[in-house]
Amino acid sequence: MSSKDESIFSKEAMMSTQAGKEIMKQALLRGKGFKQFNQYKERAESEFQSFEERFVMSLRNAMDSDTSPASTMNKFAEEVGSAELVPDSASLQDIRTRLSDAETLRQRVRSILNSNFVKMTFPVFDALYDGAAEYFGDDASQEKREAVIDGHIIAIDLSEPMDRIVDKDEDLEYLEDYKFMNPYILAIARQKISQGGDVVLKAFEDGFKDARIGQYIDVKLKMRPASINDENMNECYKKYRAVMGTAGRNMALNRRPLSDIFHLGMAKAGECVGCGNEIEDAIKNGSIKIPSWPLYFTLNTGDVRRGFDLTMAKSELYLEEAKIALEMLPEEFKLKPFLEFLFLTVRHYNQYWYNELVRRAPFADFQKKMEAAVM
Repeated sequence: MSSKDESIFSKEAMMSTQAGKEIMKQALLRGKGFKQFNQYKERAESEFQSFEERFVMSLRNAMDSDTSPASTMNKFAEEVGSAELVPDSASLQDIRTRLSDAETLRQRVRSILNSNFVKMTFPVFDALYDGAAEYFGDDASQEKREAVIDGHIIAIDLSEPMDRIVDKDEDLEYLEDYKFMNPYILAIARQKISQGGDVVLKAFEDGFKDARIGQYIDVKLKMRPASINDENMNECYKKYRAVMGTAGRNMALNRRPLSDIFHLGMAKAGECVGCGNEIEDAIKNGSIKIPSWPLYFTLNTGDVRRGFDLTMAKSELYLEEAKIALEMLPEEFKLKPFLEFLFLTVRHYNQYWYNELVRRAPFADFQKKMEAAVM
């Protein structure tokens, strides 16, 4: 399995959840889903360093060749609707000089690649692309395959520095560098994704627009956490739904039926992981994340423990919707066992962090901090 924290897929961790026990059973019996998943996991691990180097080189070339960084920053700020995501113009040259050092830039890239969404989806995109190519009878094109997958991983990775800048809960010493990197990361993602064709690029642009809406609502709720409700939380979750769903759609090069099926499965799986990520963040940061489903449920029940219980129930609803995609797959699609196993790993991830929360039981402390932040 792949995750930012590999310990959650240790034998001890797997034995702590129902889903983990099922994963171990499938591994022991060498089930088809396990074998398919393991094949793509091992491939992703062997290729990840090469991907990282391609990313670093593309980023360095984009920054070095830019004759007007100030214009680039302004254009990006206008597109995403937030000047907070770019650095002050007076600091541009200092940041550019710092990031011109290859090792410094590589370290920043490595930090933002250390993400659950990146590590959990890299092997998934490989599998979806291959499954779609076989289904549609595509000619093998390693260049297009690499470009489309790289582009969407990089696009997903863009959400990491943007979230860290807004949340200010991680990599505080790197945030100004991330602000400078953001426009170039987006440009690289677009350039690579465009190699899939116009319909693929259009799907990405539509998804990126929706993701920006979700990010905007996220920022507004941070400023007014008491205004949280189920509707704006659903809109906030567009940042998961749009990014992951669009990537799934484009692994089929935006061709039905697989484009719609992959979109549904990945969008809902992304939202499911989002719930688990909110529980993990609460544990690691020592407070309920603003905004989040735990915050919404806690405010409406008056009970922190109940808030997290309902978040787990919400995650299960997302996962059940993701599983509907499995029932839509054509019979001749050969990687259905891979996706079934993938959803099992998602369930384990969420169950592990929920169990860890219950074990630590920081609910009274969470209640005090929430009241101070919201009331």
